[in-house]
Amino acid sequence: MTDETTLAFDRVEARAAASAKGAPLDRISVRDYTVDVDIGAFQIERGVQQRVRFNVVLEVSRHAAAATDDVDQVISYDTIVEAIDYQMSVERINLLETLAERIAEQVLANPKAVRVFVRIEKLDRIPGTLGIEIVRSRVGGGNVAPMQEGTQANEEEIHPLVVFLPNKILHSENLREWLDAIEAHALPAIICLEKTGLEIPHTGLDPVDRRMGLLSIEQNAWVLAGKDSRCVVVNSRTELDWAMKNGQLSVWAPSKVVLDAVSKPEADAQTPLALAQWFAREFSADHISVCAGYAGAQESERLQVVTSPDKL
Repeated sequence: MTDETTLAFDRVEARAAASAKGAPLDRISVRDYTVDVDIGAFQIERGVQQRVRFNVVLEVSRHAAAATDDVDQVISYDTIVEAIDYQMSVERINLLETLAERIAEQVLANPKAVRVFVRIEKLDRIPGTLGIEIVRSRVGGGNVAPMQEGTQANEEEIHPLVVFLPNKILHSENLREWLDAIEAHALPAIICLEKTGLEIPHTGLDPVDRRMGLLSIEQNAWVLAGKDSRCVVVNSRTELDWAMKNGQLSVWAPSKVVLDAVSKPEADAQTPLALAQWFAREFSADHISVCAGYAGAQESERLQVVTSPDKL
């Protein structure tokens, strides 16, 4: 007979079996799936690959697969592996709790899934392991919670209007006219800015100087928000996704999205238009519109130079 101490540290399969009520459900599992990933909330963990181990048990509704030998009637093991790989590829994640929640939500989106146990462990932080475990279910607590940032969903992809607003317009008398045109556009709009005209301290350390430059762009974002109350500064994918779905006029504060990106851009505050173009690709914008007044901007396949507000 198992006791609570055994179950606390046993394999997730044992916990699933011990906590089953009534007739047990069928289970599929992925054990000891170990990957190298940049994850963690501490600064010393940024930019460092560490081993993370996943154990996932998925309880599924009963089916006739065994009798028919029909693969289409079962949930593939790939469903679990793909959920793990996908969630780590979307953006850099700070917390194991966040990663576990997103994996559970994605797996439970399959109508055959009933309950999932997710255990995630860091193998390199201490001589032993550090980890978390969650249990999420479709039953007993209502429907599965709505998908959060980074989960796959069967909804139509949003293509926002990404506008690069240079300092010449930010500090001009016709700023409001430009904002009126951006707000009135049929697509949800996200405004990208260049850095302020203030001198940025230079340390000679690339990670530090990069962040200082991004913060300079964020200063400009708050300047714009102070000039017009319609402009809301946003710094995360979750906020941006919500803003696009709700018609909010958003101003991108880039630090979090850039620093949390799995594939970080080469562009930075010294090349703000290139940084905005990277952002536009990340958020599936068809193109980026550059408001008149930014030197060196030239028309291209994905870049449109807009000479006046009525051209948006």
